[in-house]
Amino acid sequence: QVQLVESGGGLVQPGGSLRLACAASGSISRVNTMGWYRQAAGKQRDVVATIVRGGSTNYADSVKGRFTISRDNVKNTVYLQMSGLKPEDTAVYYCNIVNAYGVTYWGRGTLVTVSS
Repeated sequence: QVQLVESGGGLVQPGGSLRLACAASGSISRVNTMGWYRQAAGKQRDVVATIVRGGSTNYADSVKGRFTISRDNVKNTVYLQMSGLKPEDTAVYYCNIVNAYGVTYWGRGTLVTVSS
């Protein structure tokens, strides 16, 4: 059974930083794409950033220059370093992993609240 466990969410003031981590365990096979999505209250879930096995990354326009995604292929862990946080970044952040067979896994989410 595959499990994705997110950590690092919390309350931070505007302009602050947080680092999210998501560790995958279980029989996940070869991990291809790893990513972070977020869902604010009353809104749809949107992609924040993705990273493929070779290291190429993509970011939502709203986070470019502020967020950095990275991964550790040995540990099957993906990170999201967030800086310059804004109130509009407040959301539940979900980890997403797609393996080489196209099977998608989701974490349960971690809440990030940006407020003074």
